Amino acid sequence: MPPRIKIPKDMIIDAAVEVARQSGFKAINARTVSARLHCSTQPVMYHFKTIDSLKRAAYAQADRLHSEYLMNIPEEQDPILGIGLNYIRFAVEEPQLFRFLFQSGYAEEKSLLEMIDSEELIPVLAAMQEGAGLSMEKTRQVFLTVALFAHGYASIIANNGLEYDEDLIAEHLERAWNGAFLAAAQKERR
Repeated sequence: MPPRIKIPKDMIIDAAVEVARQSGFKAINARTVSARLHCSTQPVMYHFKTIDSLKRAAYAQADRLHSEYLMNIPEEQDPILGIGLNYIRFAVEEPQLFRFLFQSGYAEEKSLLEMIDSEELIPVLAAMQEGAGLSMEKTRQVFLTVALFAHGYASIIANNGLEYDEDLIAEHLERAWNGAFLAAAQKERR
């Protein structure tokens, strides 16, 4: 009898992310994930007692992928604008994962203010702070403005309501960033 192939937990999570990427997070279940791995449902259910726990693990992995994507900014580009454009580009390139991350209810943070205080956002805010030369509090304020603007564009695009025009979006994002930066800089001088 041939030895049983062991399927590690991380392979199952990666397969669940791929199911979400291709078919949406609602398609994540023991059958779809095991089919992707060419195995029975037993390894999936061994590592994850519930499908919800599998979806939460897949969500965390998708969130890590998203964070890496956001931080891949060309050196010559302003960090805040780069992060904003990458956020929107992610919605264009990965609409199913975008919906999973921001429209599924699986986020731990239940508000934008909670998200700004999350540990996962620290590297993003630090890069933005360095580029803007503002205090962390003012950087958070600028981020909030740009994030709301970028999220609006990204959500509309991910849900097929708007065609992606990078030049136009970059121009609008830059206006939002400039306005938020000027307002924060004026308050910082007071």
